[in-house]
Amino acid sequence: MEFHSIVQNVGKPGSPIADKGTFMPLITRLFAVAMLATTCVTLSAQMARSGEPAGTPGKLTVQYLAQSETLSAADLRAYTHATVTVHNPHTNADETYSGVPLIDLLVKLGAPHGHDLHGKALSDYVVATGSDGYKSVLALAEADPEFHPGQILVADEMDGKPLDEKTGPFRLVVTEDRRPARSVHSLVSVVVKAAE
Repeated sequence: MEFHSIVQNVGKPGSPIADKGTFMPLITRLFAVAMLATTCVTLSAQMARSGEPAGTPGKLTVQYLAQSETLSAADLRAYTHATVTVHNPHTNADETYSGVPLIDLLVKLGAPHGHDLHGKALSDYVVATGSDGYKSVLALAEADPEFHPGQILVADEMDGKPLDEKTGPFRLVVTEDRRPARSVHSLVSVVVKAAE
């Protein structure tokens, strides 16, 4: 029996669905399942097109072109840390962060720095992504202290304590910005891309 004839015969004796009360909830559930499936396919396609790692909460994926590494909080603690103090206008308070200079993580994967950062590499850019999907973009040269006076850290501590569950375990901190809009809390990936 076709769907159209089922719908026409709802509630009539001998129809496969004799009770209107069971038919509408069934249609509602089928519609909800179809919408969920469509949303999942759409999100998967968007993530695949972005070419960026989706990221795992509690882990940080760092990628320079084809090279990548996934770090845990313990991995990051093994690196040499720097400390910076920034003013947070949202809380109207100074915050002191401890973390690893972003350039140190990128150099380990082969990113140019210092005198080697010139020519086409000056158009490379960094996309930092938080677990909530928030993204910010920086020029690769901004991460290099030979080009830029500020510091960009992947922080794991604030005011001497590990970052809390809401903002950590990793946070991108950009010191020279007047507003912390490019600082990314709950950081899950840092990807360097070449401008085309």
